[in-house]
Amino acid sequence: MIWNKEIEQMPLNKLKEVQSARLSRLVKYVYQNSDFYRAKLDKDGLNPSHINGLEDIEKLPFTNKTDLRDSYPFGLFSTDVKRLSEVHVSSGTTGNPTVVGYTKEDLQLWATVVARCLCLAGAEQGDMLQVAYGYGLFTGGLGLHYGGIEMGLTVIPASSGNTQRQLKMMQDFKPRILACTPSYALYMADEARKSGLDPAESSWEIGIFGAEPWSDSMRDEIEESLGLLATDIYGLSEIIGPGVCQECTYKDGLHIFSDVFYPEIIDPATGKQLPPGEDGELVITTLTKVGIPLIRYRTRDIVSMDVSPCRCGRTSPRLSKIKGRTDDMMIIRGINVFPSQIEDVLLSIRGTQPHYQIIVDRASNGMDTIELQVEVEQQMFSDEIKQLEALERQIKEKMDSVLSLGVNVRLVEPGTVARSEGKAKRVIDKRGQR
Repeated sequence: MIWNKEIEQMPLNKLKEVQSARLSRLVKYVYQNSDFYRAKLDKDGLNPSHINGLEDIEKLPFTNKTDLRDSYPFGLFSTDVKRLSEVHVSSGTTGNPTVVGYTKEDLQLWATVVARCLCLAGAEQGDMLQVAYGYGLFTGGLGLHYGGIEMGLTVIPASSGNTQRQLKMMQDFKPRILACTPSYALYMADEARKSGLDPAESSWEIGIFGAEPWSDSMRDEIEESLGLLATDIYGLSEIIGPGVCQECTYKDGLHIFSDVFYPEIIDPATGKQLPPGEDGELVITTLTKVGIPLIRYRTRDIVSMDVSPCRCGRTSPRLSKIKGRTDDMMIIRGINVFPSQIEDVLLSIRGTQPHYQIIVDRASNGMDTIELQVEVEQQMFSDEIKQLEALERQIKEKMDSVLSLGVNVRLVEPGTVARSEGKAKRVIDKRGQR
């Protein structure tokens, strides 16, 4: 099912015309209604007459998360606060949080793009959707909720946590679709086994997983554990929440709804656009939002873009899974390391579990160290010690070949690594504590 065939299968030349017209309208709108953007454009000697279409987008300045924090709470909005129907606030760890708001038009847009996501994942009208993302100020739960209602699904607003209740609802209500973080999906599989249930026999046939990076190796683990089709959804609250892009059932990249979220891939160092296929930072312009539209917002997520036709028939460009972030990238002895690289290698090795922790520290001699704690199957601890040593050596050799630096590997028993009912905390960086 395709939610809107006219838009989602639009010829690329027609799509570009739509994008260009919407970009021109957006610049006029924010220039008239946003003190922030008017000042930003004036500073660069720009006004709406300079932006006539997509060919002019590189003239426009970038927006970043610091701009949102510095404009706290409503300084980046392009509409009166009284027109807002909903407000969400990030859980920022330093300084001001980021605030985003939705007018009625924005909420309808949100519901529509998430409905597109659900169709991409294979949902059908009348299906039951178990939403195990958090509700409240986090946008995950409500985004899937609104989209499910828009599409005509029966929504179970389970929210995150209370895992035994989640499993009981799955058994009793038999929902076809599960939406949660990938790490929580694995956590529920573990808890099901502890309760004597076979998670592979769950009613869930489709999983919509996001809110944290996860590799194709982790996808394989989830699909095998829960017996479902695991698809990736992407979004961020600054743009709209979940619903920016979503994998179709072919799982060959995430379709980004470029008629409303125009994507660019840039070199994070120079800010220049990169061609399709090259890794770079994702930048998004919200072409149709009303409450807090953003121009060239730097997401800090590293992806590549594919503009070739997809087998599903949609013409929208597709993004790769997130390969890392410019701001969670670890620099260890001068080498750039992303946690997703480690996960890909780790989960390709038989005998390991999809639970691990990366601990970065600094030795007394000033040298950075990286330790990888890896859970292994329980039976491994019943085997001869030389088999454990062989597995440890295998992991270390593969990690060293990929990362080009020495990694200390420590195998631990199942249940050792702390579990999460939300986003998994994969990295502990102790270097700043010394």
